[in-house]
Amino acid sequence: MEPTTSTELFFDLVFIFTITQLAEYLIAHADWRGAARTALLLALVWFVWVYTAWVTNWLHPDRAPVRALLIGLMLGSLLLSAAIPGAFAGTGLLFALVYVTVQVGRSLFALWAVRGHPVLVDGFQKTLPWFVGTSTLLVLGGLGGGGVREALWATAIVLDVVGLSTGYPVPGLGRTRPERWAVEGGHLAERCQAFILIALGESILVTGSTLAQQLSMVTSGAFVLAFAGSVALWWVYFTRSAPAATEVIARAGTRTGGLSRLAFNYLHPVMVAGIIVTAAGDERLLREPGADTTTVTALFVLGGPALFLAGHGAYKAVLWRVWPTSRIAAVVVLLALVPVGVLLPLPVVACAALATAVTVAVIVADQFRVPAAAPLPA
Repeated sequence: MEPTTSTELFFDLVFIFTITQLAEYLIAHADWRGAARTALLLALVWFVWVYTAWVTNWLHPDRAPVRALLIGLMLGSLLLSAAIPGAFAGTGLLFALVYVTVQVGRSLFALWAVRGHPVLVDGFQKTLPWFVGTSTLLVLGGLGGGGVREALWATAIVLDVVGLSTGYPVPGLGRTRPERWAVEGGHLAERCQAFILIALGESILVTGSTLAQQLSMVTSGAFVLAFAGSVALWWVYFTRSAPAATEVIARAGTRTGGLSRLAFNYLHPVMVAGIIVTAAGDERLLREPGADTTTVTALFVLGGPALFLAGHGAYKAVLWRVWPTSRIAAVVVLLALVPVGVLLPLPVVACAALATAVTVAVIVADQFRVPAAAPLPA
């Protein structure tokens, strides 16, 4: 397995800022529409990152042309992130134009770089028309406003998912089959693990920034609880699952392409979304630890870990073909605690403590569970 290069890690650093922007957007727009818009922005940002990870899986990131590409994509990603706060207001067109430049420009570069490799050329020839189509919707949405922008951007996301799921069919060219993708699954797994670390680091950054604004004994205690929650999420993902998942995907043989598509393109952004929602809950915790829990606060504090555990449970189910019972039970308990926390009402700190306790219970269950099923056959 090719190790992750310093160039790739340097590119990833931009997304610390990106995840911070998304968390702050959700905090500033704490309603259903704000949550939906945050999800749209996360999906678009994820497409930028994950498709870049796929390209560097096929190319050599330390070669000068690819390094230049990544630096250019870093600049584009920074502009994209800077436009997030006003993406549904004044900077929507800028966001769309940068997105188009990054997605289409990277595909054109890759098509040039893989010449002489028929399978890869075939794949990029089929993905490019889809990227042009979805990018057009992004620009039209950027020119529009309000509900039109939301609808067009959501349509672009759906089309991207449909295209990836069906192999980007193009009339006259057919479709690209995942079993033909020359994917190094272990490398992609490492890249996604790095992004989860970035997201967890961002959640600590948000809580640390809030703590610095109003440092006291009470907020320090709340910060310790928020930090424990972040550690618990890290423990769930990395302690046992991450190394084993890397091995399973690396050994999946002809199924590596399809397995990677499902595990990385679809399921990892669910976990990232859970971390972002948890960060918003931690911000509420530090600002008002003793306040009564509202519906929004309960959904942040309890729903964030539930979303993360649901994504991770699906990830485990895909790789090992087993029911992740501890994660399913934890999600049910966390969601059941949402109305309890609101109706009693519990203080925010109590809800946060319950969320952390449920996540720790998953960790404990992992320590006593029967060893995982055998890896998927090659």
